Amino acid sequence: MLRSMSPFKTLTRLALPAAIALGLSACAPTPFKADVSRFTVPLPAPQGQTFAVVAEDPRLAGGLEFATYANEVAGELTKLGYARAASPESADMLVRFDYRVDNGRERVRTDLGGGGFGAGFGAGRWGPWGPWGGWGGGPYGAWGLGFNDPFLGGPNVRSFTVYTSAIDLKIDRRVDGQRLFEGKAEAVSRSNRLPALVPNLVDALFTGFPGNSGETLRITIRDDEKTVRPAD
Repeated sequence: MLRSMSPFKTLTRLALPAAIALGLSACAPTPFKADVSRFTVPLPAPQGQTFAVVAEDPRLAGGLEFATYANEVAGELTKLGYARAASPESADMLVRFDYRVDNGRERVRTDLGGGGFGAGFGAGRWGPWGPWGGWGGGPYGAWGLGFNDPFLGGPNVRSFTVYTSAIDLKIDRRVDGQRLFEGKAEAVSRSNRLPALVPNLVDALFTGFPGNSGETLRITIRDDEKTVRPAD
């Protein structure tokens, strides 16, 4: 004699594979994307010319945070064939560097047609696989990804904060102050942590350095793999 399966158990069995897939996709590393603009005069091939990284903002000079990011810039220039000078006074080139992140702004996203299964399972009102709320989006979750009710459908509305971070890099010939290079890398992300953002921005800025003057590119960094295309 066959035993009937309760609707809740049926829903749980349907929800489990979808939730596992969601969890695996959530664990995948998010690629870093930056828009890079560069302006340059024809640069001589690197032949050991010396450089010093200095703070564009005098308030940053001498700080340990600035020194950390300056080392990132110096590492990229060294790879290209330049040499770090003992002091700015003895350098052939002065590399003026600045970094920043804004205070963030709220974004609201509405996903229409959220009804059905596979998009809204998580720690909800009825337990781990309940229908009220998305991934951590029920009464016990701080961030909502799911929709209101998988039986009724309807849009999923959620808000989150995004931050804009940027670096600026200028290279001047020290002896006469001639500007040789100007570059900027800018990114929008969910994080405002400069120690994580600045190395990625530096990496993006030096991808294909010095590049074509006046060109703006979208650089995508994913697991040491880079994609370069014209910015939107």
